[in-house]
Amino acid sequence: MNKNEFTVVEHLNELRKRLFVMVLFLTVAVIGSFFLAKPLINYLQNAETAENITLNALQVMDPFLIYLKVVLFLAFTFTSPVIFYQLWAFVSPGLHEPERRATLSYIPFAFLLFLGGVAFSYFLLFPYLMSFMTGLAGELGITQIISINDYFNFIFQITLPFGVIFQLPIVLLFLTRLGLVNPQMLVKARKMAYFVLFVIAAFITPPDIVSHLFTSVPLFILYEISIAISRVGYRKYLAAEAKRKLEEQQRMQQA
Repeated sequence: MNKNEFTVVEHLNELRKRLFVMVLFLTVAVIGSFFLAKPLINYLQNAETAENITLNALQVMDPFLIYLKVVLFLAFTFTSPVIFYQLWAFVSPGLHEPERRATLSYIPFAFLLFLGGVAFSYFLLFPYLMSFMTGLAGELGITQIISINDYFNFIFQITLPFGVIFQLPIVLLFLTRLGLVNPQMLVKARKMAYFVLFVIAAFITPPDIVSHLFTSVPLFILYEISIAISRVGYRKYLAAEAKRKLEEQQRMQQA
């Protein structure tokens, strides 16, 4: 077995270990989430947004499916810091020491941004969308029969994408610290990025301009914040690269 083949085998073994840890923690989180799912379901059912809505189970399996979805949502949320760390640990051997220290510190912020995206979408965006939908039904003289399955699916459809999209500053900062992108590239790509975010907002929100703008504008602001954070990260990247090159030159001179 040559060196390259051994390196590939080592990478595969490392990946297997990381995946095993993720699955182990996810399993523990699923077990724990079974005890937390019921209080969360009761809270969402009795929240102000749903106080004027009668939620119906149209299928025999609907209560169980809702319970299972909430359990998985909680388990993924609780396990996400571990998942972020395992992903970092897998790629960290290819990073320089300053990059490893810097990118490791991003994990808590990634978790907080995920929670921030979920909170923003549920407490600000979701009530507006529900009000728009029920108001439109009333104007059209339509009596809504909302199943509990559809209600919770709508919550997940709104909250999960925002939890992921709110990772944008951390992702761009991580790529900046690796030297893969820089603030100038992000500024040049602003129009394309706005278009992509605008399209994403169109899939999340109803087809009216107000709710679309209500969703798109925060995403545009998030991108601008990402550019500002990228500038800070890029300056640190340049400083770390200059220091590393200087140390390499000193070692070569001493050799």
